[in-house]
Amino acid sequence: MSDMIKILAGTESLEFGKRLAKAYGSELIDSKTTRFSDGEFSVSIEETVRGKVVVIVQSTSPPSDNLFELLLLIDAAKRASAKRIIAVMPYYGMARQDRKDKPRVAIGAKLVANMLMAAGVDRVITMDLHADQIQGFFEVPVDHLYGSTIFLKHIKDHLDISNICIATPDTGGTKRANSYAQRLGVDMAICYKQRKVANEVAEMTVIGDVIGKDVIIVDDMCDTAGTLTKAAGLMMEHGALSVRAICTHAVLSGPAYERIQDSVLTELIVTDTIPLKKGAQTEKIKILQVHDLFAQVLTCLMSNQSISTHFII
Repeated sequence: MSDMIKILAGTESLEFGKRLAKAYGSELIDSKTTRFSDGEFSVSIEETVRGKVVVIVQSTSPPSDNLFELLLLIDAAKRASAKRIIAVMPYYGMARQDRKDKPRVAIGAKLVANMLMAAGVDRVITMDLHADQIQGFFEVPVDHLYGSTIFLKHIKDHLDISNICIATPDTGGTKRANSYAQRLGVDMAICYKQRKVANEVAEMTVIGDVIGKDVIIVDDMCDTAGTLTKAAGLMMEHGALSVRAICTHAVLSGPAYERIQDSVLTELIVTDTIPLKKGAQTEKIKILQVHDLFAQVLTCLMSNQSISTHFII
């Protein structure tokens, strides 16, 4: 590939970055993160990037150090006279804070967009934003890829779709689930949930017929797995034959791993946008790699080819 592009990765996405660079036909350039005893850290790019297109790979999952490391790497590339800076963010953190749903709250997704642009980013490539409209928070191009590109192929290759029913764990994911159902030519069910506090579901009911069906619950992320496992149990109570789940971003915080292991889920299929915690995995979790998709998009961008075929929802 052209020497005009230099790919580097932050600490959180180092392995993902290595695979992406290899798929693109390149190698990661060295960058260094130096940490001080008080927790402060600094970054440096260990190779000249003057006049180059710099691609920085980093998911901004918690803690906030991952986001700040990305901002520092962007700033370092800008001050090193990079021609253009592309942030590859497989997972866009703070995306759940995309609106004011009650008085006196911050819109974190917009704040992150502002910080990325202030740091000097020229383009953002990400996957399965919590809300599509977050793209409008940016004044630079955003390439929003969809995990369905990977998941639909996996479903068709490994499952019998004749008895499948696609489900959404809440009404907010209806559009996503409907897209899967239409592309597979199957029925859809909806879980209606009510929350009293964040990360805690108070009530949940099922809309649709799942009797005798192999249900696949589709969502953009799995955090504590409370909603997901409760929805799976509800599907089985309503007569489902089996329940699987597809979630692009495996946030998996708190008791998520234990809940998944103890649940009625046959398996949870996720991507590698967020690295799973070492030693905390369960055999129910299957990981699909998405670095090839990002590499293909980068190749198209560098050769000025259309990437619209990668935007299959």
